[in-house]
Amino acid sequence: MSLDTLVEEIRTRGEAELREVVAESEADLQEIASNRDSRVTAIRLEAEKTAETEIARERAQRLAAAHLGARHLLYEAQEQRLEQGITETRQMLADLTEQPEYASVLRRMIASANARLGRSVRISGRAEDAPLLQRLAGKAFDPTPRSILGGIVADTSEGRRRLDLSFDELLRQRADAVRALLA
Repeated sequence: MSLDTLVEEIRTRGEAELREVVAESEADLQEIASNRDSRVTAIRLEAEKTAETEIARERAQRLAAAHLGARHLLYEAQEQRLEQGITETRQMLADLTEQPEYASVLRRMIASANARLGRSVRISGRAEDAPLLQRLAGKAFDPTPRSILGGIVADTSEGRRRLDLSFDELLRQRADAVRALLA
């Protein structure tokens, strides 16, 4: 074996080893690039999923806030309508005091007060109703004016019991029923 052949064989083996090392390094580079690409894809998918989740959560919060705002507006509108209805009811009761049948209403109230509290009661009402109450209640009439919408207030003679049949009190006692009717 000559020196040239030996050098040639060493060169051939060296080139073969170099090709193997280059091939391994290229394979390693491809594997690294593949891992990088798969990690980038995974990170991108994770970011998209997180963004979609955040968007959905934000949308749900805004939708819930809008629903709550709508309910609040609806509640305010209903309350305003109920208050307007109660105001109209108060006006209707005030208008009733100007009607001819108001005298019969007062007469029935006085009879109810006498039935509940006994005959010895003092009947009082609005200053505007004083002549009518004087005529209907007779000696039981108390001229002390009351600041009420209409109706009567009856007290026992000793002042221990009171029956408030004023329109104001009757409306207050039945406010829930009136609200239910108006709703």
